Order: sequence, then structure tokens, then C-alpha cells
Amino acid sequence: MSATGYADPGTLFGTAVPTVWSLRPRRVLFGDVVVVAFLLTQCFDGIFTYIGVSTFGPGIEANPLIGALMLHLGHAPGLLTAKAMSAALGIALHLRRIHGAVALLAGFYLSAAILPWITILFF
Repeated sequence: MSATGYADPGTLFGTAVPTVWSLRPRRVLFGDVVVVAFLLTQCFDGIFTYIGVSTFGPGIEANPLIGALMLHLGHAPGLLTAKAMSAALGIALHLRRIHGAVALLAGFYLSAAILPWITILFF
């Protein structure tokens, strides 16, 4: 303690915050390709879902969360909300450099959403 009666700022506020982002992050080509593929799968899934729901009715949507969003917000706003959230979370994974998960999600959407919609709508 000093003679003035004030507390030592180091003990009152702790130490300075260390610099964590001192290095510039490297760009990874695989991660960039995967996040673009993920975003494209989100776009195509949204388009095909909208066409399918407009053609066959809202009962054809298999995801109950998206079905509830479309019921309460309308077809387009519900789909846009769900796809914007999915895209934002995929971008967050990409920024955290979790490219393997983004690749798995892109493959999952391709096999579980886009290919079934193509089969239902065009064949």
C-alpha cells in the first residue's frame, strides 16, 4: 500500500490481459472449399424445401423444428431463419478451424436433404 491510502491497481484489477492473437491465422484451402460447399448445400436445401413445401404442402417437411418455424413464421421466413442460423453456425465452425465437422455436415446435408429432395421433386 502506498502512503496515499489508495489500493495498488495490480492487486485491485489483476494483471494485464495477455495477447492471444499475436500470430496471423493461416488460410487453409480445405477449410475454404468445405465452408463454400456447406453454404451451397444450405442454399440448395432451402430452395428445394421451399419448392417441396409449396408443391406438396407443409406436411412433407420431415424436420419438426423447421416445420414449426414455417407454421409460425410462414414458409419463406421460417426457412430463411433456419438456413441463416445454420449458415452462421457453419461459418463459426470454420472460423474456429473445425473444418472436419463442417465437411461432415456438408456431406450429411447432401445425402440426407438434397438427394432426397432431388428424388422427390424430379423423379
